[in-house]
Order: sequence, then C-alpha cells, then structure tokens
Amino acid sequence: MAKVRWGRGAVLLVGALYFLVPLAASAYFSVDSRKGIDFHAYTQLLQAPGFLTALQLSLELAVTSVVLLLLVLVPAMIAVRLGAPRLRPVLEFLCSLPLVVPVVALTTGISNVLGWAPQLRATPFYQTLMAIQDQNFPFVLVLAYVPMALPFAYRALDGGLRGVDVRTLVEAARSCGASVPRAVVSVVLPNLRSALLNASVITVAMVLGEFTTAAILGFAPFSVWINSNGKSDGQMSVAVSILSLAIVWLLLLLMNALGRQRRAKA
Repeated sequence: MAKVRWGRGAVLLVGALYFLVPLAASAYFSVDSRKGIDFHAYTQLLQAPGFLTALQLSLELAVTSVVLLLLVLVPAMIAVRLGAPRLRPVLEFLCSLPLVVPVVALTTGISNVLGWAPQLRATPFYQTLMAIQDQNFPFVLVLAYVPMALPFAYRALDGGLRGVDVRTLVEAARSCGASVPRAVVSVVLPNLRSALLNASVITVAMVLGEFTTAAILGFAPFSVWINSNGKSDGQMSVAVSILSLAIVWLLLLLMNALGRQRRAKA
C-alpha cells in the first residue's frame, strides 16, 4: 500500500490557495453588482476599440520572436555540440548576458539608436530604421524581445540537448547517406520537440506580458493597450487583468496540447 505523502500535499494545497484565492476574489469582484452577477465589464472590454488589433499585434510579435529566436539559437547550440564542445561555456555566457542588462537600459539603448534616423537620412540605413518602427508591425520590438527571452530559451533547449546524444545521432544518419543538415532536421530536431515547445512557451508568455519596452518606445501591443484602457473603472481594470491572464493560459494550454498530440502521433 502506497504511503500518503501529507507534507507534499499540504505544500501543493497552500501553493494552490495562494494563487487561486486572489484570482477567485478578483473574478468575483469583476462580475459582482447590486443586481447580482453581471458581465458588463467583460462585454464592455471586448467591445472596446483597439482590443482585437492590439491582441493580434501581440500574437504576431510572439510568433515572429519565437521563429527568429529558434532560427538563431538552435543551429548555434547544435553546431557547438557537434564541432566545438569547448565553446559551450562561451555560448552559455553570451546567452546569459541579457539577465544582467536591465530592461530599461536595453530599451534606452534601442531608443538612442532609433534616434539616429534623422542623421542617416541620406543613407540606406534611414529606410531600415523607419521600416522597423512601423506601427502596424514594429519589428524593433522583436529585436528587443529575442535577447530578453534568450537566457530562458537557452536553458530549455540545453536541458533537451543534454538528454540527446547529438553526435551519435548525426553520425548514424550520415552513415545512412544523409547530409549533416538533413540529419539535424530529420533526426535531431524530432528528439528536441519538448525542449523546442518549452522554449516557445516561455517566449510567448514573455512577449504577451512585456510592457516596459513597448511603452517606452511608443508602441501599443496588448500589454500596453491593457494599461491604457483598463483604468476607466475598478471592475473593468480587474476584468482586463483576468482576461489577459486567461488569454495567456489558453495559448499556453493550446501549445502544450499541440505538442502532446504530435508526440502521440510519433
């Protein structure tokens, strides 16, 4: 008969209550009224101008950040493991550097670089600087989000690579006639599905919740829109927080479900 681990259960219960009780109280406050339960705060929020546009922009930024981050980080980590194992500490150090750079300092540096645009009007760099500041899709935010997510994505991918003998898999694939790029794509990456999914989830959560950089640079993704439009009354402010949290959770659950479905098919 299995032993009942009351200590572990108590810790989990306390942790669950610590997070769920405030959320439940906030959710009740957002729908409470003198006439009973009323979802007016949520309906008013969903009908607010700019809601869907801001949410779509944040989703586009999140997807682009994930793609760019993986395209840069995954080949570098695999190349180091295959050809230069001694460079692993160097790569780890470089990927950890964003942790010691405050977000405000990073954003200030980006803002100063963008401020050079008038001085570069006669050069091709002017058009580039203006293009990455397009309000419809500010690519400059992607360039800021990728370094911010780099340390966390690196840890997720490094954990996956530690459980995979990359060199042996590539050599086995090459012995069957595959080139190194094909071996990596066909053999190594399928074994890194969980690590890739974890890195993607972390990046998406960070992009959807990031506020400082977008606000300072003057763009309005979902997090900035929430801050700007959730101050009209108390119930709407709480409804904004609950709704944003629910959207992030829903996206993360969908990503996890998609990853599990692909693993089951494999």
